[in-house]
Amino acid sequence: MGAALLLALGLLAQSLGPSVGSPGPGKPSILNPWHRLPALGRVRRAWVIPPISVSENHKRLPYPLVQIKSDKQPLGSVIYSIQGPGVDEEPRGVFSIDRLTGKVFLNTALDRERTDRFRLRAFALDLGGSALEDPTDLEIVVVDQNDNRPAFLQEAFTGRVLEGAAPGTFVTRAEATDADDPETDNAALRFSILPQGGAQLFSIDELTGEIRTVQVGLDREVVAVYNLTLQVADMSGDGLTATASAIISVDDINDNAPEFARDEFSMEAPEAVSGVDVGRLEVEDRDLPGSPNWVARFSILGGDPDGQFAIRTDPKTNEGVLSVVKPLDFESCELYQLTVSVQNEAPLQAAAPRAQRGQARVTVHVRDINEAPMFQENPLRTSLAEGAPPGTPVATFSAQDPDMQQLQRLSYSKDYDPEDWLQVDGATGRVQTQRVLSPASPFLKDGWYRAIILALDDASPPATATGTLSVEILEVNDHAPVLAPPPPGSLCSEPHQGPGLLLGATDEDLPPHGAPFHFQLSPRLPELGRNWSLSSVNVSHARLRLRHQLPEGLHRLSLLLRDSGQPPQQREQPLNVTVCRCGQDGACLPGAAALRAGGAGVSLGALVIILASALLLLLLVLPVALRARMRRRSRGKGLLLGPQDDLRDNILNYDEQGGGEEDQDAYDIAQLRHPAELSVRGVPLGRPPLRRDAPYGRAHPQASRAVPTSPADIADFIHDGLEAADSDPSVPPYDTALIYDYEGDGSVAGTLSSILSSLGDQDQDYDYLRDWGPRFARLADMYGHPWGSD
Repeated sequence: MGAALLLALGLLAQSLGPSVGSPGPGKPSILNPWHRLPALGRVRRAWVIPPISVSENHKRLPYPLVQIKSDKQPLGSVIYSIQGPGVDEEPRGVFSIDRLTGKVFLNTALDRERTDRFRLRAFALDLGGSALEDPTDLEIVVVDQNDNRPAFLQEAFTGRVLEGAAPGTFVTRAEATDADDPETDNAALRFSILPQGGAQLFSIDELTGEIRTVQVGLDREVVAVYNLTLQVADMSGDGLTATASAIISVDDINDNAPEFARDEFSMEAPEAVSGVDVGRLEVEDRDLPGSPNWVARFSILGGDPDGQFAIRTDPKTNEGVLSVVKPLDFESCELYQLTVSVQNEAPLQAAAPRAQRGQARVTVHVRDINEAPMFQENPLRTSLAEGAPPGTPVATFSAQDPDMQQLQRLSYSKDYDPEDWLQVDGATGRVQTQRVLSPASPFLKDGWYRAIILALDDASPPATATGTLSVEILEVNDHAPVLAPPPPGSLCSEPHQGPGLLLGATDEDLPPHGAPFHFQLSPRLPELGRNWSLSSVNVSHARLRLRHQLPEGLHRLSLLLRDSGQPPQQREQPLNVTVCRCGQDGACLPGAAALRAGGAGVSLGALVIILASALLLLLLVLPVALRARMRRRSRGKGLLLGPQDDLRDNILNYDEQGGGEEDQDAYDIAQLRHPAELSVRGVPLGRPPLRRDAPYGRAHPQASRAVPTSPADIADFIHDGLEAADSDPSVPPYDTALIYDYEGDGSVAGTLSSILSSLGDQDQDYDYLRDWGPRFARLADMYGHPWGSD
């Protein structure tokens, strides 16, 4: 029992050997993982094999690692094998085993950074392939070596720090890594800054890599950028090393005040102009150009009480640009002494030294020029009554010359007067009207008329002032209202029927001389108020109604229209109203259409248009008729026509009261023919054919007439012929009305002939002449019905 236990302990010691050291060359440790102690009444588990350690980058290969052994069979009767990563799994071929002896070999160099351990399984089989033992685990641990240099995460680290920063101010942090085992010194890193000469203004924490300022003295104006070389080493600073750079920029602060380049500046500025640059003020500043610590801001401390100057900063040069913002006047002040100061846009640091030339004196000389005259009041507004006659004073638009030291004379003229309404006195500027301004002028806007007056001095070159004259045209109530053209309509003879007649009025005057309008029946005809009534609808319309039933037909009224002007204007105006029978819907019945049509009159405007058209037509026709008459007169052949000029065969007169081509026997044209032609044609002389429609029946035969034998007898022949035609009862005279057919009586239109008409003046209706104006009203009074009889 004791001997067996000592044997097991011995085997255990052998199995632990590889975990604490490497066996000697060619002598691998012997493991008996399946050895069991003698049974003491129960079965014991196999031994647990500790990990086997082996260094990476082993040079002598193959290298024996360990030998496993089973005590179930004698040596040579057991077959050993291993499986797992490094054997039959990737990476393949790293380990191998002798099948008969159980020795395990390392075949390739190991890299801990790639694989830090391998877990294999070992098998023991008999020669027949049957398992002699249960599979057991075999773990191989790769021991690290310092075969990797540390590496910075960046080639260059950047940081920023304000100039004048206090010691210990954080700037930036450097970072590095090492691929070796972090549990060993192979990956223990230490940071440092390599010396470069000069004062050490920065330091680095060797463990964290933080870079901070060490002491005061950072000045951007001296050194703006620092370039440091950093180093990192493993093995706690004694191993492999790597380097990188750290670029540290020093940010500017306003620790330098701006200063003028000199104490005094002298400039010249013209008078009477603004918005012009006078000169530049140079300044110096050592701070960063373009930054708020460098940008200059200028102020005028004194010498400019009226604010006539301003200074702006040129963003490129940082110079101050002095300009005139209000016109200068040489006559008022010839010289300005300005005191100006300069500061930065950012506030100056408290510890910064003060500027020696923070202020300067600027002398500005004003240059005298010829200034334009100035109107005392511009624009000048005045008012004038509508319809002012020529020569009415409007205003005196005078100007003054600001050049007191130059004796100059002013003259005045018009520049803009679209209606040529005004007249300007060239010496005094007095403005008056030279014609009456039409109220309908397109240049009269909202009752205002605008003109432009010029004032010119006699300098060389001359200067001109422009003044605006605005004249308000005051409305005058000089027009009475008139009835607006009424829409087609009529009034029902029954007062309760229909809506009545809506009347409207217009007025050429503008408010307040127009609406509201007052509608009234003419007071001089009181009988109108008994039959008619007017009621107001709105400010411009009224409604006309019947008070009681009136006869149908045309009724003539007289209305009095009055506006609201001061003083008011009124007009009495006639109105024709048609009264008709209406249906239940208030509309005139169809039978009343002719009556309404008969009441339609012709307005004065329409009459003027008709007369003007007739006159124009007459003027066009008259020259043509005169020219044709002259041409016929030039071709005249005498009193009688030859056979070839017989109008009977060439022209048929259809504008006569005859029957045309089929009624050419209304009178005997042969009486006027040449006697020779009558004999040639075989027509008997003095025997006119009878008219078929002659009302006198058949005439008595007349004696035949002898043909004249000499030209002297031709006049007697014609005279006798005409006398015979007039005295012939079978033929009507030339000026009689010819009756062609009897159409009966009772025609609405009446006859067109005044010869056979039996109507007298008492049957004519002349009342419509009242609608044609005052000139025809007298004729209507003489021939028409008495006014207001309806």
